[in-house]
Amino acid sequence: MAKKAKKIVLVSGARPNFIKIAPLMRAMQRSYAARLQAILVHTGQHYDYEMSQAFFEDLEIRQPDYFLGVGPGSHAVQTARIMMAFEEVCVKEQPDLVAVVGDVNSTVACALVAKKLEIGVAHVEAGLRSRDLSMPEEINRLVTDVLSDFLFVSERSGVANLQQEGKPESAIFFVGNVMVDTLYLQLARLAKPEDNKPAGPFAVMTLHRPSNVDHDAKLREIMEAITAIAGDLPVHFPVHPRTRQRLEATGLLTRLPQSGIEFLPPLPYQAFLRLWKDAALVLTDSGGLQEETTALGIPCITIRENTERPVTITEGTNLLAGTTFSGIMAAYAEFKTTGGKKGRVPELWDGKAAERIVKVLAANL
Repeated sequence: MAKKAKKIVLVSGARPNFIKIAPLMRAMQRSYAARLQAILVHTGQHYDYEMSQAFFEDLEIRQPDYFLGVGPGSHAVQTARIMMAFEEVCVKEQPDLVAVVGDVNSTVACALVAKKLEIGVAHVEAGLRSRDLSMPEEINRLVTDVLSDFLFVSERSGVANLQQEGKPESAIFFVGNVMVDTLYLQLARLAKPEDNKPAGPFAVMTLHRPSNVDHDAKLREIMEAITAIAGDLPVHFPVHPRTRQRLEATGLLTRLPQSGIEFLPPLPYQAFLRLWKDAALVLTDSGGLQEETTALGIPCITIRENTERPVTITEGTNLLAGTTFSGIMAAYAEFKTTGGKKGRVPELWDGKAAERIVKVLAANL
């Protein structure tokens, strides 16, 4: 008699989570369809129909089995809503494992629910540490890793962090980076001609972290630096909804259009990849872009005081600039002098991380 397939709930709370979920779903279907059953839950922590639909299409993800629709709110309110809604899913489905990715509120909320229901937890992207507890994401990472039975690590620093925190060796698996899995696959699928490719060298920027955009003085200082850079190198800036709101509230959006910055709407995954893959420089406060630019060898300036992804600095193309005008301009001056930081692709960033993860789960569930 054939064994009953093990149920694995895959949790996504924000669009970037789907970049990590997509290769896991693909690997499960390709290699273990008879043994592992994927149940996809979208908490709706971040949700815009058009953008989310574009992500499903770009990444070839089927519609979620459950859409919880929790929406925005304070950290406490949002986390509580996710927990209440997700508990109902777990009680109904009785899964063998809940797999969470990244470091958003959905990650920690669903891990906590699963653990209290005595359901196994796997954390994809475990062990990353910024050592900055003012970052909500750092709190989410720490708590999720405490709760997890399977700790899937993307870079060697994560292994060392988990070991120092006393996690058992049997729970730690260095598997590589699932974001890079998606990046390589989608890059190979960009078959359309580059009709709208900007002429000449250009930079691409993203900015969305509350610590950068919710403080008026800091936002003004960052945009002052970007405006100075844009006078030398055109900057294409897909604006996150949160950032656009703050730029409008501070009056910066109306004062900057003639500055050499091209303000764009948020872009679906493939459209954004088509843009930044040809950039001379990427400026960002995103964790994922630090990794993706390292994978493709594109110079990156990170507008943050710290990073939980140190391999992008020690081995990759990332330069940590801080959030001051002087820090950002010093990093840009270094880029102009050297042509950008040179790096190499980190260990196991080979497009096969999801296969390694699914193989571990199939062998242990």
